[in-house]
Amino acid sequence: MLPRHPLVLVGGALVFIQCALAIFAPLIAPYDPIGQNIINRMEAPSLSFLLGADQFGRDNFSRILYGYRASLAVSLVSVTIALIVGGSLGVISAYYRGWTDRVVMRCMDVLFAFPLILLAIAIISLLGPRQWTTAIAIGIVYTPIFARLLRGPALVLAESEFVVSARAIGAGDLRILLRHILPNLASVILVQASLSLSTAILVEASLSFLGIGTQPPTPSLGLMLAESRSYALISPWTSIFAGVAILTSSLGFNLLGDGLRDTLDPRLKGTE
Repeated sequence: MLPRHPLVLVGGALVFIQCALAIFAPLIAPYDPIGQNIINRMEAPSLSFLLGADQFGRDNFSRILYGYRASLAVSLVSVTIALIVGGSLGVISAYYRGWTDRVVMRCMDVLFAFPLILLAIAIISLLGPRQWTTAIAIGIVYTPIFARLLRGPALVLAESEFVVSARAIGAGDLRILLRHILPNLASVILVQASLSLSTAILVEASLSFLGIGTQPPTPSLGLMLAESRSYALISPWTSIFAGVAILTSSLGFNLLGDGLRDTLDPRLKGTE
C-alpha cells in the first residue's frame, strides 16, 4: 500500500510539517520577521529567541517560518508552470509526431543545452530580480525536463489499443488526450513533480543567495545564508538553521518522490 512505504511516510511527514509551518507562519511566529532590534543582534538560541537572532536583531525562527513560505511558493509555482507547459508540449508532440514532434523537441534541446543556473540567471536578468520572476525562470528551466519525461510514455500510449479504439469510434483529439492519455501519465507526473519540487527549492535558495532571487526585506532561506556569511564565525546560528531548513525542505520532497517512484513503478513492485 502507498501509505505504508517508509520513504512516503517520512517524506510526506516532512513535507506536511513544513507546509503547515509555512501556512500558519503568521500564527506561529513569535516576532515580526522583518522587525529589527539592535539590542538583540547575534543573540544565541534562548527561550526568547529559539533559534537565535541575526545581525539586525531579527528572530531567526520567525524568518525561517516565512522563508519556508517564500521557498515553497516559488517552487510550487515554478513546477506548476513547467508541468503545464512542458507536459503539454511533450504529450502533444508524442501524439501528433511528425514535424510537430521534431520542432518541439529541438526547442527543448536548445533549452537543455544551457546550464540550469545560468539559464535561470539570464531569464531573471531580463525580467528583473523578484520573487515571482524567479518562479517563472525556474519554470522555464524545468519545462524541457517535463516535456522529455512525458513524451516517452505518451508515445507508447498513443499507439495503445484503447487509444486506437477511441479514435476509431470518432473521439476527438482533445478528448483522447484528456480522457485516455493524460490519466495514464498521472503516476509519472506525480513522481517527477515531487522530485522537481526538491531541486526547485535548492535552485530558489541558490538564486536568493546570489542576490537575484527573493529580494529583501522579504525573508528567504537562501538570502538568510547570504546575509549571515560575513559573521558566520562570530554567530553561526543563522547560517546553521537556515541551512538545515533548506536541507529538510529539499529532503522531504526528495524522499516523497523516491517513495512514490518505488511504489507506483510496476517494474519495482516485485523487488519490495
